[in-house]
Amino acid sequence: GGPGRGGDALRDLAPATHGGDGIPSLFMGHRTWFPESLPGETVVLRRHVPANLRAFQRWYGDPDVVRLTRYQDGPMRPDEIERFFAARAIGPESLAMAVHVRDDDRLIGTCALSQLDADNGSALFHITIGEKDAWGRGYGTEATRLMVGHAFSGLGLHRVGLTVFAFNDRAIRSYRSVGFVVEGRAREAIWRDGRWWDEISMSMLDSDWAALTGETPVSRSRRSEA
Repeated sequence: GGPGRGGDALRDLAPATHGGDGIPSLFMGHRTWFPESLPGETVVLRRHVPANLRAFQRWYGDPDVVRLTRYQDGPMRPDEIERFFAARAIGPESLAMAVHVRDDDRLIGTCALSQLDADNGSALFHITIGEKDAWGRGYGTEATRLMVGHAFSGLGLHRVGLTVFAFNDRAIRSYRSVGFVVEGRAREAIWRDGRWWDEISMSMLDSDWAALTGETPVSRSRRSEA
């Protein structure tokens, strides 16, 4: 069934707890808000399965891919990738979906919402298109749009944020096309390719999504009923 059937999808999320660093952490014990799939025109998002670890090993072992996704300069070790996959793809730390090409069901990437905070209606978005021959074909943009749509219309979130390295022009253009706006930057936060680069913070609100789609913000209606 779909997310939130028989209840409030946003309230199915455990309230975020805060560690000593003040960053919300998440315990996702209730999974009814986690869809089996999110279909689009060119891609379909599906829950990860254990066999997808092989693709993660290839993607996050590729210097060209991790250059765009990782603070450390260099590929991840196989054991690091295995732990990352267990925690972030099939574990309880995020709402992670595999990105498949709709025509042939090829697995090309992964995307996720993490740090879901029910009290404040927020989450962070992450995406990696790991198959390099799938870059520049709009798959990542549609996957982002599907996940953002689920965040606002399915979960009733108020805000989705992300960060991106300033040299990743293709990703920034993609996020802008979906509706994300730049809200700030951490100056010279990463050393890459022999120089310092900013890390850009972007976000999208449910009101931004409503303006693009004509939908009534779910979070607003829920809070007015509270």
